[in-house]
Amino acid sequence: MLPIVHICPAPGDWPDIQYLAYSVAMGATDPAIAAFARLNPRQREAATAGPAPLLIIAGAGTGKTNTLAHRVAHLVLQGTEPERILLLTFTRRAAQEMTRRAQRIAGETTKAVRLPWSGTFHSVANRLLRRHAPRIFVPGGLEERFSVLDRGDAADLLDLVRHELGFSKLEKRFPRKDTCLAIYSHRVNTQGSLQDTLASTFPWCAEWEAELKDLFRGYVERKLSNQALDYDDLLLYWHAMLEDEAFARELSAAWDHVLVDEYQDTNLLQAQILQRLRPTGEGLTVVGDDAQAIYSFRAASVENILDFPKAYRAATVVLEENYRSTQPVLDAANALMAEASRQYQKELRSRRTEGAKPRYVTVADDAAQAQYIVTRVLEAREQGVELMRQAVLFRSSHHSDVLELELVKRNIPYVKYGGLKFLEAGHVKDALAVLRWADNPKNRVAAWRALQLLPGVGPKGAERVFTAFEAQGHGWSALKSPSPEFNALMAHLGDAATPWHGQMERVREWYAPVLERKYDAPEVRAADLAQLEKVSGGYRDREAFLTELALDPPGATGDLAGDPLLDEDYLVLSTVHSAKGQEWEAVYLLNVSDGNFPNEFAAGKPEQIEEGRRLLYVAMTRAKTSLDLVSPLKYYVTQQSRMGDRHVYGAKSRFLTRSVMQCLDQVAWAEKDGSGELRPMGPSVDVAAKLRAMWA
Repeated sequence: MLPIVHICPAPGDWPDIQYLAYSVAMGATDPAIAAFARLNPRQREAATAGPAPLLIIAGAGTGKTNTLAHRVAHLVLQGTEPERILLLTFTRRAAQEMTRRAQRIAGETTKAVRLPWSGTFHSVANRLLRRHAPRIFVPGGLEERFSVLDRGDAADLLDLVRHELGFSKLEKRFPRKDTCLAIYSHRVNTQGSLQDTLASTFPWCAEWEAELKDLFRGYVERKLSNQALDYDDLLLYWHAMLEDEAFARELSAAWDHVLVDEYQDTNLLQAQILQRLRPTGEGLTVVGDDAQAIYSFRAASVENILDFPKAYRAATVVLEENYRSTQPVLDAANALMAEASRQYQKELRSRRTEGAKPRYVTVADDAAQAQYIVTRVLEAREQGVELMRQAVLFRSSHHSDVLELELVKRNIPYVKYGGLKFLEAGHVKDALAVLRWADNPKNRVAAWRALQLLPGVGPKGAERVFTAFEAQGHGWSALKSPSPEFNALMAHLGDAATPWHGQMERVREWYAPVLERKYDAPEVRAADLAQLEKVSGGYRDREAFLTELALDPPGATGDLAGDPLLDEDYLVLSTVHSAKGQEWEAVYLLNVSDGNFPNEFAAGKPEQIEEGRRLLYVAMTRAKTSLDLVSPLKYYVTQQSRMGDRHVYGAKSRFLTRSVMQCLDQVAWAEKDGSGELRPMGPSVDVAAKLRAMWA
């Protein structure tokens, strides 16, 4: 266990009434007293700490956002100008929520707060790069209106280079574009070697190391010539800027305080950026929970938060009072994490001491699992728990396939998170490609897609048109596609005098016949584009709209059982990763067995097994009152093989040790006459004693 060093002075330990008396004696204003008296002692200790480096370990449901917002308000009330605070979060919505709360808290003391430097690492990097573009050397100079490639566009550009190098026609199967992009991203964010990335995470691709180096070299050159940066480049460029000592001093001097949310999810590149912004740690506050570090597949490193106190000689405050769950739910979560290897020791506690134990439910197979979930969901609904206050969680998106069929059959509306993203839909990518090309005429990927929307234009035709356009200096008057209407549209969109508002409408109108020709269900897809048009109206210009969509895309998916809004209520289905930060009254977790918790690919990798434990912990701590861990006794190898009854038996999760099981009610679900019933597991029988007695 890692040691915890609490901050003094002692007033953080005082009850609220004593804090009020102390504050009045010290001359604090009434609004400020009221704002901070609402915090518990540990939260208040963290919120009002001095400028020395500070680590806040915030257990699940312990008011992390509220504490960090109060710290922002405290800094402002102490005289720090809001524009001199850098607040880094992992989603744009988190930054907005943090700012809103800080404004409300400080507003109670008549101090207005606007945090111009709040956002994700990538969005802040984007702003800095555009501001300092003339000082960043790349061939031809970095233009302020560079394009930001989303993951799909980056993969497409990589695939284009892959094809040009002939790797798509080799005798042996070369990794596909998405795998290549994942390898590239992992190597960039871990700051290790390509060899290390292949050995640790992509061993089946190790034989292609030389070819992958050529591919990535070509990919980098193509991005430079296209004035395009991918998601990882934003951090790489920021990191490169900070390698120059003078530049680093200039950037770090812009802020007095740097606050980082969800620090357990940072990667090595982000940690190094922070280290160069705050070499001594003065003015640096990071907040996170090592028990919720579940993003190693994105190159996040739990070591960043585990090593923070040593790296910066930082004080540590631990938040343990949980405001979300009942104590029986927390008892199970505490027992699970008590057996973790390296961690900050904490014991979550709740004032909601009453409540049923979580259930560990064994079922026959995935069909029985679906039946059980539906039965429990409907029972809870009849008891007053709306569908949207219930969630079914799972490790991988396909784990809900059988359940989704049952939900449709039973006419239960649902929305699913963690599957196909809105921006991955073909028709949405088509429309955005037109805008992206208009925003950056050198964006070959966007041009490639946009030109192939024209009748009779394929890859070779698109290449021909773009090459001629490029030879004429990327002037829109030189665009000679086979469609005069398209040429006119691009000239209109590309004209700097054309106002932003109305551009998405023009694209949607032009695209309508293409949609009819190219896709099924055009009416449904047209509604998506109409929604996108409404969203576009909230942005000041095209660059802000396109960049925001690339950096922080919508989270909900198109995998809907019809439109959930047609009903007054709907059930939530979500991967555990997508559920992080959320909470529901009742949570049902699918497939709690070895092979899922931990994942089968974690075998022989202790660090991956520990991440599997943390993933289970995150799932369990989403529940406020009711938690069901469901474990099928057998799994069918494939959906089609059921006729032959080919299956494997599920093994009990190694995380469900005796101490954890003591915190759970163990029941079995038995189907009976098309319905089902729960049977408590009977007393254990000591078979071992009988066997030993035979040979005594």
